[in-house]
Amino acid sequence: MAYTTIDKPTDYFNTLLYTGDGSSSRSITGVGFATDWIWVKERSSTSQHQLVDKVRGFDKRLQSDSSDPEDDDSSPFLDFKSLDSDGWTMGNGGAINESGQTYVAWNWLAGGSASSNSDGSITSSVSANTTSGFSIVSYTGTGSNATVGHGLGLVPSVIIVKDRSTSGRDWMVYNKNIGNTKYQKLNTTDAETTSSTVWNNTTPTSSVFSIGTNSYVNGSTKNFIAYCFAEKKGFSKFGSYTGNGSSDGSYIHLGFKPAFIMVKDYTGAGNNWFIWDNKRDGYNVVNRYVRPNLSDAEGYYEAIDILSNGFKNRNTSGSANGSGTGYIYMAFAENPFVTSTGIPTTAR
Repeated sequence: MAYTTIDKPTDYFNTLLYTGDGSSSRSITGVGFATDWIWVKERSSTSQHQLVDKVRGFDKRLQSDSSDPEDDDSSPFLDFKSLDSDGWTMGNGGAINESGQTYVAWNWLAGGSASSNSDGSITSSVSANTTSGFSIVSYTGTGSNATVGHGLGLVPSVIIVKDRSTSGRDWMVYNKNIGNTKYQKLNTTDAETTSSTVWNNTTPTSSVFSIGTNSYVNGSTKNFIAYCFAEKKGFSKFGSYTGNGSSDGSYIHLGFKPAFIMVKDYTGAGNNWFIWDNKRDGYNVVNRYVRPNLSDAEGYYEAIDILSNGFKNRNTSGSANGSGTGYIYMAFAENPFVTSTGIPTTAR
């Protein structure tokens, strides 16, 4: 039996909670590593999601709830000022540091500064962590069918791509569970959509992912960022399940206690994306959620239980547990159920 190679998931993914103080230079620490990708959401009020990474630069923001291009911030004192060894430094922008407002920040470790990757027909810039199965990939589109190196050494299960250059370009999501002929959009409530021009009807390999002629993933001369995830036993899982419409809801086996769960209905339009984590409630049932495709404040009552080996729906809504509805999910671990030595974490 293969066990996890990651006994301490917080070395690679961690959630921080903080309250804004409105200061023009504020350092946040406690991530536990030099964060390469930060996703911040104001919980207590309406603000757009703020996503920055080391490959694009800390002063270049994207919003998961928007089709807008990258914002090369002209007033850096308002927003992120640096990515640091144990967190980040920021200004007093309302979306990340308004006095008295509460925030959640999800942090991932990639591979630090990017390196050139020529595995694909397009040369990419890649920051990859092969241990945790996460890479950040920057590339320039050609408008023609192409491949892009991702640096993981494993086949990605999920790829999230955003055009950094052009207004009106949605976030495009590949998920192994809906296949290479379809895509979803992170910033909308759309169901899965079939198109041969997005992933070129080609499954990613251990070295590259494929893109077609669709301008949302491969516009000629346009700049793109891709967040790539390969499954790692005991640390991450990217799967699907079918809801049952009951408060004694579907149980989803992960092989670890999750720290982060993102879910989307893929079979029908109209349902939002949902994120739960292990910090905002800190106990079962977990009620507090954030919706990646909306700028609204943190919501309540779409309940789940976070368990030692997975999660269980405690809601009856179509958003996460509609009867007969299909859902995809991304999950990252707080603790593996079984350590690298084969000992259950409950026995330690």
